[in-house]
Amino acid sequence: MVSRIMVATDRSPSAGRAVGWAARMAENYGAELWLLQVLVPENTSGTEAGQAESTRAGFAQSDLEQEARRVAGARGRAHVAVDTDPARAIVNAAHDQHIDVLVVGNVGMTGRKEFLLGNVPNRVSHNARCTVVIVNTAELSGDGFAGTAPTLSSGEPREVDVEGRLLGRAATIGKVVAKEGLRELFGRSKDAGEVSMRTRAVRFRQSLEELGPTFAKLGQILSTRPDLLPPAFVEELARLQDNVPPLTQEEVVRVMEEELGVPWEDVFESLVPEPMAAGTIAEVHRATLTGGERVVIKVQRPTARDDIMRDLGLLEMFAGKTADRPAFRQIVDTGAIFEHLSASLKRELDFRQEASNIARMRGVLEPYPRLEVPGVFTEYTSARLLVMQEIQGVPIREAPEGEARKEAARQLLESYYAQILTDGFFHADPHPGNLMWWNDSIYFLDFGMVGELGPDVRELLMLMLMAFWQEDVSFLTDVTLMLAGQDQRVDIDVHAFQEDLGAVMAKYRNVSLKEIQLGPILQEITEISIEHDVALPASLALTGKALAQMQLATAQLDPTLDPFAVAGQYLTKGLVRKIKDRIDPKQLFYEAQKFRVRFTRLIEAIERLSGSRPGPKLTVNFRGTERLEDDIRRAGRRLSLALTAGGALVATAITASSTHVGAWVPSTLGGLGGALTVGLVVDLARRRR
Repeated sequence: MVSRIMVATDRSPSAGRAVGWAARMAENYGAELWLLQVLVPENTSGTEAGQAESTRAGFAQSDLEQEARRVAGARGRAHVAVDTDPARAIVNAAHDQHIDVLVVGNVGMTGRKEFLLGNVPNRVSHNARCTVVIVNTAELSGDGFAGTAPTLSSGEPREVDVEGRLLGRAATIGKVVAKEGLRELFGRSKDAGEVSMRTRAVRFRQSLEELGPTFAKLGQILSTRPDLLPPAFVEELARLQDNVPPLTQEEVVRVMEEELGVPWEDVFESLVPEPMAAGTIAEVHRATLTGGERVVIKVQRPTARDDIMRDLGLLEMFAGKTADRPAFRQIVDTGAIFEHLSASLKRELDFRQEASNIARMRGVLEPYPRLEVPGVFTEYTSARLLVMQEIQGVPIREAPEGEARKEAARQLLESYYAQILTDGFFHADPHPGNLMWWNDSIYFLDFGMVGELGPDVRELLMLMLMAFWQEDVSFLTDVTLMLAGQDQRVDIDVHAFQEDLGAVMAKYRNVSLKEIQLGPILQEITEISIEHDVALPASLALTGKALAQMQLATAQLDPTLDPFAVAGQYLTKGLVRKIKDRIDPKQLFYEAQKFRVRFTRLIEAIERLSGSRPGPKLTVNFRGTERLEDDIRRAGRRLSLALTAGGALVATAITASSTHVGAWVPSTLGGLGGALTVGLVVDLARRRR
């Protein structure tokens, strides 16, 4: 039995359609019709402004009562609620008034000041204890649809629209390039000094900022690659900011529900409307799950993929056109830049990759109790939505003094040696903003940028650091060339290269170990290698940057920490650990016995060879001796034939010119020489067959 019907309204035209629908339903059932309006307070209660809020509610109540009588007559009722959460107020009012059917519209909650505009119906339908009817209150056209989309006669999308957008974007890029003078930027300059390079770098940064968020992101990625750009460019690009406006509430909700596949209220109890951070690809919000866990959600911008792929397509075209132009290659390798940007951005567009990075790093940090990563709610994570545990801590510089802080600093430093030299997987952006202190531990944040090193690179990198430590510039040069895979090149001035590396080594010779920073050392070696046209792996440049940032963060925690001492202890512990892992009593006994037998036989062989021990002497056996004898016999025969034939022909010539020799002698010698020559030719021909 339906005796009481309530309809929520904010007095907007679209909400009026829900009221009309509910009035017709109430008339059909002869039920009471309750009109409910929720006012979101604009002022704090208990103040003069709060009294004004009560007066406002009173006027609204009177006006709503008149509306209720107008649409339902004597059966009309009105109720005004004041609440910061309209959905909660609607559910509570329906419960208090014992409502049988609750009617809400799907659009038009225009008075809403809290988060998630337009999703009040979802929350009401999931929390109300009565029947809920959601009415489509969009303005309907004559055929019953909320407007019609324009159609094309062919029924197919027009390619000219896509091409037009690409051409329009290309024209915009060309305009900025012309205005900022990037032709001069990438061309030859009469003044090749530092001032000129700095000016070029500033203009390059300004052009990227003007081209929009995607190009700003490209510039930020390039700032991590000193092997691709000159130092002045890298330093200037590090200043780039995204400067993007936050997403609207509707956009955030749409992406969330598209990825979750259910209304957001099924997963989250609440979301904070103001973003913690807004970037080119995504923005981050605090939230609470229905189970009470505090989380952080990373929501991808709806147009991020399309915008980035469009600009990458144009950059690929540009890279192809400029690949063979010396004026461009003199400054940057556009092909290498495009490949790096494309791979980096495509990885960042898939949040599942970041979730995988977090899981992998958790395993790497397992031996270090003072180092942690956020938990990931994989059941809610997708390509465009990442849900993580909220780290409710403080920046590491605010960590309280004590043993926990010093221990964490040591573990942070040692973990980076493990990440780089042992596991080959490291957090590539460990600046202090990505490190938080919570529960006496350091938490790594933002795993969008990670680095990987192969086994060969890790081994050579360790040798490079040891050579620098031991001040062996010759070996340092060899290892650097091996890292670049160019140790066999003959056009490198190895002496000049060694001198430049020696200068770097000399600069740090009189510096205390505590003042040495491994990151800048690797960065300087990379820069010197670039000057000598020795292309080191891109991962090495990222390693140097990460080490530099990590050591700055470590210095904030414990300025007295000695990086080389920690490195030495780590390498020693690693060697001992490997030895322990490989110690097997049975295997050791077997190897010892095998070594004893072989060593004894080696001593006996040496004694027999020297004659100090009786027995057979050293014998050398050759395989295939029969064939060797045949080859020697055949070669001797051919040599004899050749020498005899040659001698006979020479004798023929001598005797033919002499007047004292009979005519038959040269004829006989000539015939013999010819026969021997024919025999030699036949023998050679037979062997070839």
